[in-house]
Amino acid sequence: MRDKLIVGNWKMNGDRVSNARLLERLAAEWRPPDGRTMAVCVPAPYFAQAQAALSASAVAWGAQDVSEHSAGAYTGDVSAAMAAEFGARYAIVGHSERRQLHGETDAIVAAKARASLAAGLTPIACVGETLAERERGDTDAVVARELDALTQALGSDAARMIVAYEPVWAIGTGRSASPAEAQVVHASLRTRLARAGAGDVAILYGGSVKAAGAAALFAMADIDGALVGGASLDADEFLMIGRA
Repeated sequence: MRDKLIVGNWKMNGDRVSNARLLERLAAEWRPPDGRTMAVCVPAPYFAQAQAALSASAVAWGAQDVSEHSAGAYTGDVSAAMAAEFGARYAIVGHSERRQLHGETDAIVAAKARASLAAGLTPIACVGETLAERERGDTDAVVARELDALTQALGSDAARMIVAYEPVWAIGTGRSASPAEAQVVHASLRTRLARAGAGDVAILYGGSVKAAGAAALFAMADIDGALVGGASLDADEFLMIGRA
C-alpha cells in the first residue's frame, strides 16, 4: 500500500516568532496513523529552526527548492546537500511558481530531482497545467511531457521520487479541481509512472487544499495526499487536513 503524505509549502512566508508557534503546535499534536506522514517545506533561512523544532517529533521537513548543482559559483543557490546536512528529508522541485517566475524548464526540474536524490533527499516533483492549457484540452499532454522529462532523466530512480499534481489555475486562487477532476489526472499519471517502473510512487494533489474538502479528495483511488500552500500556515487547518 502506498503511504499517505501531507506536505506544507510555506512559500516565502514566516518569521522566527510565528514559525516557532506553528512548529511547536505541529510537533506536539501530530500523532500519525500508520503509513501517514506530515512534513513542512520551509524557506532556507529557517532550516536550523525547523531542525531544532522537529527533530524529536513525528513531523518531517524539507526545502522548497534546491539547485541542480552540487556546489560552485552559483550565488544565492542552496544545494541539496546543504539542506540534507540540516536534516531535511524532502525537496520540492519544479513548483509552478519556479517554472513561471524563474524560467525553470523540464530539464532543469529533472536535474534538480536528480540532485536531490544524490544528496539523500526525496524530491517532490511538481507537474500541472495552466488555465489556458486546460481550456484547450491540453492537460494530459502537458503533465505527460513534464512527467516524462523526470522519468527519463531519473531512470530506475524515478521510483524514489514523489509527484505532486498542481493545476496552476488552482494555486492560491481559492479554486480547486474537484476530487473527480483531480482523480482523472492522477490516474493518467499513475499509468505513465507504471510504464516507467514507478507505479507505486505517491502522487499528491496541490491547489488551494482546505480541510473542508480534504476527506473527499483523499478518498480518490490515486490521490495519496496533498501539497498544501496557504492552509499549512494555520496549525488548526493543517492538522485537520492531515487527519482527514
